[in-house]
Amino acid sequence: MNVHCGFVKGTKPGHETGFDIDNSDLLEMEQCHGVVVASAIFGAFDNMLQPKNISKYSEQTVCFYMFVDEETKSDLETEHGLNESKKIGLWRIVVAHNLPYTNGRRNGKIPKFLLHRLFPNARFSLWIDGKLQLLVDPYQILERFLWRKNATFAISRHYIRFDVFEEAEANKAAHKYDNASIDFQVDFYKKEGLTPYSEAKLPITSDVPEGCAIIREHVPISNLFTCLWFNEIDRFTSRDQLSFSTVRDRVAAKTNWMVFMFCFLKFRLRNLVLENKQVDPSFS
Repeated sequence: MNVHCGFVKGTKPGHETGFDIDNSDLLEMEQCHGVVVASAIFGAFDNMLQPKNISKYSEQTVCFYMFVDEETKSDLETEHGLNESKKIGLWRIVVAHNLPYTNGRRNGKIPKFLLHRLFPNARFSLWIDGKLQLLVDPYQILERFLWRKNATFAISRHYIRFDVFEEAEANKAAHKYDNASIDFQVDFYKKEGLTPYSEAKLPITSDVPEGCAIIREHVPISNLFTCLWFNEIDRFTSRDQLSFSTVRDRVAAKTNWMVFMFCFLKFRLRNLVLENKQVDPSFS
């Protein structure tokens, strides 16, 4: 079975594909054989936050990558300086050129969902949105959310909404996307079998992810899931909360694979991450 998974042009991800990356960066990314922690800032929208409480072992073995556009790079050079090492603190800064989308949020979905393609030799990854600051060692995150649960994919669930239809209405009320596009996407999924969330879906605890933190093992099934999820974001709106459950259920229908969903509020309150700014939950 062949599945499109971003970067359909060019010879390899990051090379003449849109979201182009300098060869020196691509070579460094190929050298990441263990754990990668990744984030992105596009349009200079967020302030870059340094991970804290990272062990010496992780500093030496974990890859920390921050993807930015030209605008954000310019801001970082002004604020922090950027030397030949391309590092600011723990983060190695990677500039993406020739971006495929005009919308910065949609461009940010590329590293968010396709880390297994950008880091072909990595075994595990931890994605955190640019608004978050990592406050614990990455290996502690992996142990708590993957290894302890015998899971290959963990994601934070939305802290207020569990139902895709409610999430769609909240997105429209907050003007996250034009109403017609949201309605078209949800109606399409409804025809494919999407139903409102209820306790009848247990042990599934939610149909709506918060999505600001994704912890995953780079194995074929989780790679397939994020490829399919990215394809929905490319095809419909960039609101990944709307497409998550449909893709999850498609994969689960043919396998015994499950996504582990954890509570983001507990994730934050346990001092695992710090949110840079407080956001009205109705706008998240």
